[in-house]
Amino acid sequence: MEKHTNVTVFDFGGSIVAPDKPDVPFLRRFLSFLNNWLKADLSREAIMVVGGGGAARAWQGAVREMAPDTPHESLDWVGVMATRLNAELVRALLGPLCPDPVVTDPSADFPFTGRVLMAAGWKPGFSTDYDAVILAERFGAEKILMLSNIAQVYDDDPKKNPEAKPLDRLTWDDYKEMAGSEWKPGANVPFDPVATAQAAKAGLTVIAAAGSNLENLEAILAGEDFTGTVISP
Repeated sequence: MEKHTNVTVFDFGGSIVAPDKPDVPFLRRFLSFLNNWLKADLSREAIMVVGGGGAARAWQGAVREMAPDTPHESLDWVGVMATRLNAELVRALLGPLCPDPVVTDPSADFPFTGRVLMAAGWKPGFSTDYDAVILAERFGAEKILMLSNIAQVYDDDPKKNPEAKPLDRLTWDDYKEMAGSEWKPGANVPFDPVATAQAAKAGLTVIAAAGSNLENLEAILAGEDFTGTVISP
């Protein structure tokens, strides 16, 4: 496989790309931003991983409602397919920047011949966060930009606790205590426990930030002051 020396991994929560349907205004803004960022330095490459978003929640919710005893594995496959739908959407919009197929197994042999590589869910028990970690390790990316609909990681659920405080920096050990140790289909934690364990083992840095704030994303990529949470060893 060709050497890749300047790869950035973008781990998008599906709710940014498709909260209930594709967010066309956001996709337009982000793709323009990405194009400009890639043009500014021809050595730059991006790996984009996309979650299941509204489709995963709605389809898994229908299964839970109609068949409450459905095994976790079956629910997970529903979510996996939603991530693949979202990834195919973004790949189609990227055009010649992303000539290779969507990666659905980060451990397999696959081509990375364009400036952008798209990836989606792999298999039950592993979220798209985990895919992002494996791909970051594989292509030598030192950090993952975890872009979701929250601006920072909080010390408690801000939807339930108005006193919850945003955190600027965490160690992986700190984060493990918050995220727990078990993966659940459709889990709504900023970075899931299985991915957390792998990222900690690999010594990666994850920056959690609001995906819709492209000015803030530009600051992160430029090494300037930004709003977000840094999770590192």
